[in-house]
Amino acid sequence: MQTDNKFFDDLAKLGQSAAGTLHGVKGEFEAMFRARLEDILKDMDLVSREEFDVVRDMAKEARTQNEILAKKIITLEKQLLEKQAMTKKTTKAKTRKDTKK
Repeated sequence: MQTDNKFFDDLAKLGQSAAGTLHGVKGEFEAMFRARLEDILKDMDLVSREEFDVVRDMAKEARTQNEILAKKIITLEKQLLEKQAMTKKTTKAKTRKDTKK
């Protein structure tokens, strides 16, 4: 048996209305909070993820090129030392020949 009671109907409508209102307030609060947080982050002068990724990739490439250049320098220094040693040997040999004459 169901009774029609206007009081309970009004109370149910009020509850539904309050829930809808609270949901709307929650959405507005989230939007305001998000906007304020974005303003704070803008003032902090932070970089975007895309900018960070680009700079990180550039740093990786520079590090790789630096390693390659370091290896080339080592190779060139070895070659230079070898040439200097050869020059000293030929100079000493030449000096010996000249003194024997």
